[in-house]
Amino acid sequence: MKAIIDIAHAEGVFDAALADLAAGGNADYVLSFESAHTLFLDITPARLDLLNALARLGPCRIDALAKATGRNDSTVQTDTLRLIELGLIERGDDDRIQVPFETLEIHMTLARAA
Repeated sequence: MKAIIDIAHAEGVFDAALADLAAGGNADYVLSFESAHTLFLDITPARLDLLNALARLGPCRIDALAKATGRNDSTVQTDTLRLIELGLIERGDDDRIQVPFETLEIHMTLARAA
C-alpha cells in the first residue's frame, strides 16, 4: 500500500473522492492539502526525513528514532505525533511506531490556461 499526498483545491479534492468512490474505492491512503504551502507547513522536510528514517528502521520507539536520526527527543516526539494525526505513522499497542506504507507520493496538478 502507498500513501498519496495530493495538492488540489478543495473542490478538486471532493470531485476526486467522488470519482474514487464511483470506481470502487482506492486501497491507497490519500491525504489532501489545498496548496503546497499548507502541505509544507504540516509535512516539513524534517518530518519527511523522519518518515524515511522510520521506514528504514522498522517499528521502534520514539526515543530510538531520535537517537538514530541524531535529533532532540522532544522535537521528534512533536513531529511524530503530528505525523500520527495525519495518518502517515501508526502507533502499536506496544508504543512502537511504524510507517505502514511502502511508498509516499506527492501529486500536484498544475493549473492550465483556459
